[in-house]
Amino acid sequence: ALSTAVGFAIIVLFMILAYGLLFGGVSVVGLVLNGVLIVAAMSLTQATLTLPGIAGLILTFAVAVDANVLIYERIREEIRNGRGVQQAIHLGFDRAFSTIADSNVTSLITCVILFGIGTGAIKGFALTLGIGLTASMFTAITVSRAIINLAWGGRRIDKLPI
Repeated sequence: ALSTAVGFAIIVLFMILAYGLLFGGVSVVGLVLNGVLIVAAMSLTQATLTLPGIAGLILTFAVAVDANVLIYERIREEIRNGRGVQQAIHLGFDRAFSTIADSNVTSLITCVILFGIGTGAIKGFALTLGIGLTASMFTAITVSRAIINLAWGGRRIDKLPI
């Protein structure tokens, strides 16, 4: 549990330092929601969070951060290419989607295989990671986009704090 808390704190610090308080904060909100969704789904399935499950949870946070980094870097790239803020946000999410989906679907296939042929601890890891990957896709693509569009979607701004 301590390792998860320390890992989460390091991720929060990195995202805020790399992408600023606003975009980094959106990532943190997505990560917290991701964790809540994982715990909720695991409680629905009556799963116990074991050490391999905690490892799956930590890996899930890394995958969620990776999705946010991909999205934010695509937005930065679009801004560097001269796009307006609104168009850069839209294109950043759209262009990052296929990469995020490919990565997560591949990992989900691996989770299914691990769950199918694994025993005990391996199944716990696969279940936690599978739930986490699904939650990560939802939070990175849907929740982050909704928050960013809510904050900057209807405004006419010339510079984005990213």
